[in-house]
Amino acid sequence: MEELHLDTVFGRLAGWRIHPRAHTTDGPRVLALHGWLDNAASFLPIQPHLPGVELVALDMPGHGASAHLPLAAEYTVVNMARAIVAAADALGWDRFSMLGHSLGGAVASVVAAALPQRIVRLALVESLGALAEDEQKSARHLREAFAAGERRRRPLRTFADPAEATRARVTAGGIGEAAARLLVERGIAPARGGDRQGGFTWRSDPRLTRPTAIRMSEGQIRDQIAAIECPVQVVYARPAQTYFPEPVRQARFDCLRDGRLAVFDAGHHLHMEQPEQVAAVVAPFLRGD
Repeated sequence: MEELHLDTVFGRLAGWRIHPRAHTTDGPRVLALHGWLDNAASFLPIQPHLPGVELVALDMPGHGASAHLPLAAEYTVVNMARAIVAAADALGWDRFSMLGHSLGGAVASVVAAALPQRIVRLALVESLGALAEDEQKSARHLREAFAAGERRRRPLRTFADPAEATRARVTAGGIGEAAARLLVERGIAPARGGDRQGGFTWRSDPRLTRPTAIRMSEGQIRDQIAAIECPVQVVYARPAQTYFPEPVRQARFDCLRDGRLAVFDAGHHLHMEQPEQVAAVVAPFLRGD
């Protein structure tokens, strides 16, 4: 693997890729997109189980080692999708596949719906489309987002060492220690500025934790999913997440033109904690076997 930096109109996007010399044949080109507040290290456990795949795992804007968006720009799924397309352009990839987890899967879904002529295959883990907005609560969410933007930003939490940051990530829930450690190693940096004396802080943009001003309705999201033209492999964990309940995720899957589904008894980060099991489904699909 090699560290990768791509200069785009969204700033410098970082990540890693498998060097082409590591492949004996020309495999499919796959952009891997991580979940909210994660980073490109999300795909380190599964990568060895994806033979024949040229994988580029990106830190999405505001995450990991990638640049934060300007203060005038908002972190929306559509903005993230545009940034991913800019990254593909910087790589010189006209046609490619995508592997997305959680937020990354939502972003990948938008790209596939918006630019069907460029996407070959789409593999989604614990995701299919973006989070929806209850139309009856849209005004309330809008006010909450504006109020959050006006509040003074709280200082970033400082950790004495990576081990403390790893414990905090595990405590936040939904992930085991080994997987959390991988994300933390890429997701923290030495604390600088102010009265901080040593320690580490998260590299991710604090604005990522603010309320989202506007989201699409469930009807809009299902219409976008129905517009995806490429084959789609969906991998869900059981039980379903509370914010993406079983009736919703099944209804969305039913909107796909060419979809296949695998469900495992696992946690939300199953691609990190059960990589061989997930790769057994995803790898042949991405290769078109």
